[in-house]
Amino acid sequence: MVPRTAATGTTHPDAVEFVRFCYHRRRVGWPELYDEMCAVAGRGLFRGLSADDLGGIGVGFSLFDMPALAGLASRVVAEEAALRRPVSLVITGPAAAPPDAPLSADRPGSSPASTAASTPASAAPTPTPARSAATASDERSFDVPIRLALAHSRP
Repeated sequence: MVPRTAATGTTHPDAVEFVRFCYHRRRVGWPELYDEMCAVAGRGLFRGLSADDLGGIGVGFSLFDMPALAGLASRVVAEEAALRRPVSLVITGPAAAPPDAPLSADRPGSSPASTAASTPASAAPTPTPARSAATASDERSFDVPIRLALAHSRP
């Protein structure tokens, strides 16, 4: 018996949602994802559907249904990977503050919200004056003002 969706070339939306549900349970590739799909179908965890019910919407677990199921799984995994685009992190320094000046959030009477609003996120780092090697090695301080901004990476 051939499911109706195989004859028309379209995939049932519930079949896609089943694979997506299994992928969200365990973010793994094809062979392990197949194991997860079998476990979910065996327990009826996806909307109470059994393996026979899933076969009616085009999700078959037999050897003959394996190529179609693998194709559907790879399509869903690719869609999910596209949704989790990489985001690059840009570290910038204060816009015009002298190197030894405290952040405005450290000053009395200022709030972190006003600090974020007053300094642009794309501010370039301020160059620091050169220090002697003896001074730099004696001072081991990590009190450096750093602002983080998220920037979308371009493909």
